[in-house]
Amino acid sequence: MTPEMVMDLAYKGMRMSMTVAAPLLLVTLCIGLLVSLFQAATQINESTLSFIPKIAGVCLVLILAGPMLMEMLVDYTRALFTSLPQLVG
Repeated sequence: MTPEMVMDLAYKGMRMSMTVAAPLLLVTLCIGLLVSLFQAATQINESTLSFIPKIAGVCLVLILAGPMLMEMLVDYTRALFTSLPQLVG
């Protein structure tokens, strides 16, 4: 296994993890920002107020985009396992 192959595998793995995590993190970020703006406007200083909307948003994204994300992960894993003999030998 050459260093280029290792770097390519690391790049593809990091890219896949960012692709899978990005929708969930972006929704959580946007909801947190909106709740923070609401708290600042109304001067409600309750730190637990943002948990329920974030959980609901993440669940909604998982319901809507979950099958696509799972398909991407399965395809990546399948491609990784099929290329394993080439990587080892």
